[in-house]
Amino acid sequence: MKDAELRERARQVIPGGMYGHLNAAIFAPGYPQFFARGEGCRQWDVDGREYIDFMCSWGPVVLGHRHPVVEEAAARQLAEGDCLNGPGPVMVELAELLVDTIPSADWAMFSKNGTDATTQALMVARAATGRTKVLMAHGAYHGADPWCTPSTAGTTPNERADLVEFAYNSLESLEAAAATVEGDVAAIIVTPFKHDSFEDQELVEPAFARGARALADRLGAALVIDDVRAGFRIDLRGSWEQYGVRPDLTAWSKAMANGYPIAAVTGVDALRGPAQTLYSTGSFWFSAVAMAAAKATIETLRDTDGIATMFRSGTRLREGLYAQAKAHGFTVDQTGPVTIPWLSFDGDADLSTAMYWSDACLRNGVYIHPWHNWFMSAAHTEDDVARALEGTDRAFAETRAHLGS
Repeated sequence: MKDAELRERARQVIPGGMYGHLNAAIFAPGYPQFFARGEGCRQWDVDGREYIDFMCSWGPVVLGHRHPVVEEAAARQLAEGDCLNGPGPVMVELAELLVDTIPSADWAMFSKNGTDATTQALMVARAATGRTKVLMAHGAYHGADPWCTPSTAGTTPNERADLVEFAYNSLESLEAAAATVEGDVAAIIVTPFKHDSFEDQELVEPAFARGARALADRLGAALVIDDVRAGFRIDLRGSWEQYGVRPDLTAWSKAMANGYPIAAVTGVDALRGPAQTLYSTGSFWFSAVAMAAAKATIETLRDTDGIATMFRSGTRLREGLYAQAKAHGFTVDQTGPVTIPWLSFDGDADLSTAMYWSDACLRNGVYIHPWHNWFMSAAHTEDDVARALEGTDRAFAETRAHLGS
């Protein structure tokens, strides 16, 4: 098996053979580590097995793998140049597109990863306020830099000393956190909904969103929305726009360029000056190909109403999974937006049932995940979802047989 061979070779030259959130060693036993290609809503691993893909490369692929419009834009830019002595004109065009699309955006700055964007946003907030403390929801994931990585290995306590935690969706907790560092709050950073791994997802309560906005105004702090994971799958204008809540700063990445590496911070005009004072840069941050891909991705989502397509296919998937679970005698919860779904089994505290079921889904050609949210793409058609539901139904049957009545 090519995957097993590659894992063995990797162990000789890569610490642990693999690291980070793509490390298949921490998933169910049947998960492949290495993949050969993707097309539309499908991926093939190096051993030739085909999967209907509901992880979408952990979020970046929003239009489908190798989307022709995006690939054409990237190839056209690559033919002209990518990493040059300065950015290409497409940088200005992309920034203009973001400002035109996102009501809370008067300007944009670009980088490569979601962690870059969240870190950069907090730097802008601190530059603007002259303060140090950041209010952050307990357990929230904002990236992999020392200030926010889920693992403390290789970090120091000082790198997290300016974080003050609160409970997501609790205004009382948020107010209490602010009171402990009164006068020194630079920012409130929050995800559009609670998408912590290993837990049911939790949609934001509109009153909490509005309360966070009001508190930031009262404190003179920046409200930062980390839209890295949810951005461009809920609302092109920003994930809290539906609640009438506009942030001061937003971090974007993942789905922004349909798999090409790019991230952005957008902000309000009042923070333009502080943003200009930062020294925040990278040799590859200004490469033009990813910017061309991002421009094509956002325009395609806009022109084809891609988010509505994802909502329809996500709703069909959710309804089908509920019916199947009930038919096989399982009680399940499906949480989060239908475009960023997750399924958990009632009473499955150790996730053993979810692990077995997800492994069975793999054997039946459906790639989902047992403890991380999934992602829909605009490439998931009604037929694709129907085909996937055939596989998940067999997986439910296999799981019931494994567990017994």
